Amino acid sequence: MSIILGIDPGSRITGYGVIEQKGSKCFYIASGCIRTKGDTLAPKLNMIFNGVSEIIKQYQPTEFGIEQVFMAKNPDSALKLGQARGAAIVAATQADLYVCEYSARQIKQAVVGTGAATKEQVQLMVMQILKLSGKPQADAADGLAVAICHAHTAQSLVAMAGKVKKTVRGRLR
Repeated sequence: MSIILGIDPGSRITGYGVIEQKGSKCFYIASGCIRTKGDTLAPKLNMIFNGVSEIIKQYQPTEFGIEQVFMAKNPDSALKLGQARGAAIVAATQADLYVCEYSARQIKQAVVGTGAATKEQVQLMVMQILKLSGKPQADAADGLAVAICHAHTAQSLVAMAGKVKKTVRGRLR
């Protein structure tokens, strides 16, 4: 059994999702958004750090996944996103959680089955996988999707490791 915290970082809205993984099944625990206020970046980063720290304290996750920075058209936006990620990552490492990072394409592939999925498709699959009665907020759904991606990826890696008999020239046999 693992409790997984997934984070979809943002300088204005950071989505999070907490799930429990038992075997191959995922169960919903909580989700939501950390909404920052103000115009300057430093207080926003502090709010993200404190918000993620509080979520970790409340739900005691054993695993942590976060979405990687993508190259935005606006370099300033990409820098702010990277700094928001940093605040969340520091909160996780301060709680002695190992940080796993996933690209948006990896997350969509793990949840929907295609790396080109839309936000709506991700939301619908998150609802189905976790058996939610209502549609979660977009950013919260993204946080849940990160957690689901981590659950599926970690499970696959463990399964592969168990089946590996030997490696020959770097290839698994």
